[in-house]
Formats: sequence, C-alpha cells, structure tokens
Amino acid sequence: MNKTLKPSAAALPLLLSLLALAGCSLAPPYTAPHLAGPDVFKEAAPEAVSAAQWKTAAPAEALARGQWWTIFGDARLTALETEALEANQNVKAAAARLRQARSLTRSAQAEQAPQIGMGVGGLRQKSSAASLGLPAGSATPITTLWRAQASASYEVDLFGRVASGVSVAQANAQQSEALFRSVLLALQADVASVYFQVRELDAEQALYARTLELREDELTLVRKRFEAGDVSELDLAHARTELAAAQAESQGIARQRANAEHALAVLLGKSPAEFDLPPTPLNRVELSIPAGLPSTLLERRPDIAAAERAMAAANARIGVAKAAFFPNLTLTGAAGFESADLGDLLKWSSRNFLLGPLTGTVLSLPIFDGGRRQADLDRARAAYEEEGANYRQSVLVAFREVEDNLAGLRILGSQTQAQQDAVSAAQRAAQLSLMQYREGLVSYHDVIDADRSVLTHQRGLVQLDGERARTVVGLIRALGGGWETPALAQR
Repeated sequence: MNKTLKPSAAALPLLLSLLALAGCSLAPPYTAPHLAGPDVFKEAAPEAVSAAQWKTAAPAEALARGQWWTIFGDARLTALETEALEANQNVKAAAARLRQARSLTRSAQAEQAPQIGMGVGGLRQKSSAASLGLPAGSATPITTLWRAQASASYEVDLFGRVASGVSVAQANAQQSEALFRSVLLALQADVASVYFQVRELDAEQALYARTLELREDELTLVRKRFEAGDVSELDLAHARTELAAAQAESQGIARQRANAEHALAVLLGKSPAEFDLPPTPLNRVELSIPAGLPSTLLERRPDIAAAERAMAAANARIGVAKAAFFPNLTLTGAAGFESADLGDLLKWSSRNFLLGPLTGTVLSLPIFDGGRRQADLDRARAAYEEEGANYRQSVLVAFREVEDNLAGLRILGSQTQAQQDAVSAAQRAAQLSLMQYREGLVSYHDVIDADRSVLTHQRGLVQLDGERARTVVGLIRALGGGWETPALAQR
C-alpha cells in the first residue's frame, strides 16, 4: 500500500521548480534598431564630404555638452540663455515629468521586494445560531477579539512579469530624460532665434531711421524748388507721400519688434512688462558649422534617443503581456497576537500566525478569459511596431532638418553676396537720379523709384543676415546641439 504524501511534501518539488524559473523574462531580446544612412550629408561642404566616413552609431550620453550659443560671441545672448534655463516654465514642467518617471521606476523596482505591513485593531461580532449549528432561536454570545499582527507577501517573479515591468519603467524614465533634453535644446534654440529676430528688426528700424532722414531732406529740397517755381506742387505731394509711407512702415517694424520682445520675455519665464531688451542692430553672422558624420546624428539628437527608448519600453511590455499567460506565485503570511481581552493581547500565549495553503504559497493559473490576454499581447506587439515606425520617421526628419539647414547656409551665402551687389548698384542709381533731378534732367518719379529700390534691397539684405543667423541656430539644433542637465532635473 502506497504511503500518501502530505500536501506540503507533495508541493515541495513543484515549489522548488517554480522558484528556479523565477526571473525568466518572456520579453523578446531587444537590440537598438539599425538604420542604413548616407555616408555623408548631401548638402555638406565638399571638404566635409571628402573626409567623412560612415561609422556605427553608438550612445553618446556621456559626451560633454557645452554652451553652444557662446560661439556667437554675444554676451547678452549668453546671459539670456542662462536666465531661460533657470526660469522657463516649460523646462520646469519637463523636469517635473522626468522626476515622475524616475519615481515610477523606483515604484516598479519596489515590487521585486517583499511587502511587509503591521496593524492593530478590534473586532466585536455576534454569530447567528445557524452558523454555529444551533437550533433556530438559540442564543449566541457576543464576542470581542483584539488583534495585533504583521503581514508579509512576496510575488515570486516566475516568468519575469515584475522584471519586465521594471524594464518598462526604466525605459520610460530614460525616454523622459531624453525628452527633457529635447525641451532644453528647443528652448536654447528658440531663445537664440527670437533674440536674432529682435536684433534683425532693430537693424531694419535703424535702416528706416536713416531712410526717414533722407526723406525729410528730400522733402526740404523739393519744397525749396517748389517755392522757387522750379517744380510743380505734384512733386511736393509725392515727397510728402514717401515720407509718410516710410513713417508707417517704420511703425509696422516697431510693432513686430514689440511682439518678438514679448515672446522672448515668455521664454525667459517673465511677463512682457518685466522685460526690456535695448535696441542692438544685428551684425552679419559669419560662422560655418561642421555637420560631422550622419551616424553621429543618431547619437546626439535627444528626440531620436527618446524614440529609441520608447521602442525599448514597448518591447518590455510584450514580456509583461506574455507573462499573463503563465501561473502567478505569491507567498503570503501573517503573525502576531490575538486575544479576547485587550489586556491579554501581548501575552506570549496570545500569539498566532497564518500561512496560505501549500506552505505559504498561492499559485494562480488563468484558464479562460475570453481572449483578453491574447488581445493584450497583440496590442503590445502592435505598439512595438508603432514605436519602431515612429523611431524611423524621427531619424528621417532629423536627416531632412540637417540637410535643409546645410542647404540654407550654402545658398544664403551666395544670395547675400548677390543682394549686397544689388544694394551697391541701387545706391549708385539713387545718387545719380538725385543729382540729375537737382539739375532738372529727370522727374521726381525717377528719384522716388531709385530711393524705393535702395530701401527694398537694403531691407532684403538685413533680412538675409537675420535668416542666416537663425539658420545657423537651426543647424546646431538639427545636429543635436549640446546640453547640460540643470539641477532642477536632479531634485
């Protein structure tokens, strides 16, 4: 006759086998996606093309990141960048999101440790006669029970559900860190771009100030000739019209300048009333930014890093969804004191303990759920494919942005030179027309047309200078810029 095993002895081999499986992750092996990129940027300078060779992209989070805006040699811009990093509200919000993500990582990691609690309470109850097996109407006593105990529970991570959850949280935290850096880079670039826009408008305002002086001088000249009877009142009316039109255009530039200054104030975390930027006309920016290797773009761009970390998190979620198909093993127990009298609660004779079935184990195995777990797994896999597509799209957009700005700088150089030649030619034509007008050889319409041409070409040149400065900023941003994590992200 075979000897019947006790439940605890029969469960021991099964328990040991399950414990040996603990921590086995069901998530697919994850490797960072490989994208075949160009050896060189299409719009890069020839000397950069000849020296460039593609290399495999590697994480570059440890690289020292500097204050890239200092290459402009503008102390005021440097001060504004520093102020924005300290006070901008979007940066503070991004830093708070980063701290939330890091806290969620610690919360996920806490599930890998036993959960221990303690409680004290009392219970007063009166059981029914039927529950005690007594005849109906029998009197039952009222009992009081005092309890003080500690409880503990621990989920054995048999199939890596908890470990995969930790991986998800860690990848999410890394994604939040990359997004935080992306916000920093966007802020730095926005401050520089708006700052150069304000200075461009200052240059246009200075141009119109000189134009107004010229228009007033011409009006004085025409008035004298009208009073001398050399010209008709029509020329005088035209001169007054041109002066008024220049004044109106100058006011329009002042309005644009005010709006740009207000936008800069908000980037600095201030209300427009608290900020004032003294007028400083923009000087031409003569900088050449090396584009480097296309592969380094995948290392430096924080938005690409964030997209890659989103893929890693989605991959780990597949492991969580797969683990739901397998048994869940939880160890539970409680120990403490239990007594009918509060005064006897802490006596040694009042001690008690409670363990779950199978020597403190609770093993649950899902059988049927109407396809819910399979749907969750399918959704996790589809989410991974979505993040993969988002990553590849972010890489393509990054390459496009670099190429756009490289082309912009290259073409702006030639365009600026051509515009400078046009300004010189227009100025010479204006001088000749004014001399001929004084001698009575041409009409005042010729003077007006020549002056308008000078103003148009000069303003176009100023706008090209501003566009070039902003394109340099755009190229630096497209290449990943540089960043240093402010202290507020560490708190």
